[in-house]
Amino acid sequence: MAEALGTHQKALQINLDQTTYGTFAEIGAGQEVARWFFRVGGAAGTIAKTISAYDMVVSDAIYGRAERYVSRQRLETMLDYEYQLLLERLKSKRGNNTRFFVFADTVVARSYSRQDDGHGWLGIRFQTEPHGPASDITLHIRLWDKENVQEQEALGILGVNLAFGALHLWATPDELITSLVDSVGSGRIEVDMIHFAGPAFAKVDDRLMALRLVQGGLTNAALFTADGRVESPADAFYKKTILVERGSFRPITKVTLDMLRCAQAQFIQEPKVQGQDILVLTEMTLKNLLDGNKIDHQDFLDRVDILGALGKTVLISDFGEYYRLAAYFFRYTKQMVGIAMGVPSLAEIFDEKYYAHLAGGILESFGRMFKNDLKLYVYPLLELKTGSLITATNLRVDPHLRHLHAYLIENHYIENLKDYDERCLPIFSSDVLKKIREGDPSWQGMVPEQVSKIIQERRLFGCKESAENTLNG
Repeated sequence: MAEALGTHQKALQINLDQTTYGTFAEIGAGQEVARWFFRVGGAAGTIAKTISAYDMVVSDAIYGRAERYVSRQRLETMLDYEYQLLLERLKSKRGNNTRFFVFADTVVARSYSRQDDGHGWLGIRFQTEPHGPASDITLHIRLWDKENVQEQEALGILGVNLAFGALHLWATPDELITSLVDSVGSGRIEVDMIHFAGPAFAKVDDRLMALRLVQGGLTNAALFTADGRVESPADAFYKKTILVERGSFRPITKVTLDMLRCAQAQFIQEPKVQGQDILVLTEMTLKNLLDGNKIDHQDFLDRVDILGALGKTVLISDFGEYYRLAAYFFRYTKQMVGIAMGVPSLAEIFDEKYYAHLAGGILESFGRMFKNDLKLYVYPLLELKTGSLITATNLRVDPHLRHLHAYLIENHYIENLKDYDERCLPIFSSDVLKKIREGDPSWQGMVPEQVSKIIQERRLFGCKESAENTLNG
């Protein structure tokens, strides 16, 4: 693999390319990106205009009023306005030999009056050939440096990486994503959302790119809606109460939906939830997606297609431990969070081997998980061999953890789910998957009808011919 170019080299290479010409429009943190192109020399061959609009009145006069100045809406308005203006002024003069572009960002960084972590929106609209249609790359970032000067430096490097990626790596989006943190690292900048649009990315699936962000360590989690639209977690979770169910969803079964139905019925009755906006999520971790030592991307898309058909919003994460998932949600919201799970997952939470890396062990993990308004809703487990029903209350934990378990139950940090459908209890996703692959049609009664139809029509999860014939018959 070729060594990654440095920021200076990338900016200079763009400046020396006589076919690219455009505008840099930056709001908030300063002209950190444009500064690189002036610094390396040759900027006259690249930059038609740079603009910064710090004052809200000035910004509104140029781009129109906005509800939020650091937002996707404001970024898209900036790209629209500046790109149209660029074409109006320069298309007739240099359009035959020029690939026009507009880079824009709207970012809030640390300052004397603001000490919160910085975040913002960056985007670039560009042509891949003269007179060609424009394509867009849009992303949301979080800045983790503790000093304003460091945030500005990181933002400038990221902006150059994005500009270089769009102009030189657009045909290889995987490589483009990896290059975003060249010379800065994911420890200083988190890219938690990326969106590709336009003819240059006609074959790019944003859901797969969201997975790439998590796999590549650019973010811990990525989010997209049932229709496949990627969302910024900061926007999606803002002031929301959240209910989440983790699973492999391979495939989604009647148990999966019954668990979520029961949890939602109890969650909405919580005093702190009543009258609040509830966001219901289905979460898959990278571990959930592994098939051996790798992730089958088509298998991933098949699963999220089914979840999308059921109207589910999907979160992809690398949070193995639930306390990390909880901390992630409470980064964005102060409202209540509910987690729906089965008894086996609750048993894992009480397994101390998962907390050996914490100085305070399991107590520290529980302290982190329950320090805010969080509750676990637990679906019972039917032991098929004995017919015993295991619940959150009668789950056996190690003797020295019994008092901790009892405390959490008695204080309603952990609750049993009620009114569940007993007909769902004998259903296990591993058995369903096995039956699908063996051509045993009995699996069809274990999943929602809509799911059964999709699996058979598209032959998902190794679905056999006999199952399809059953559908047709």
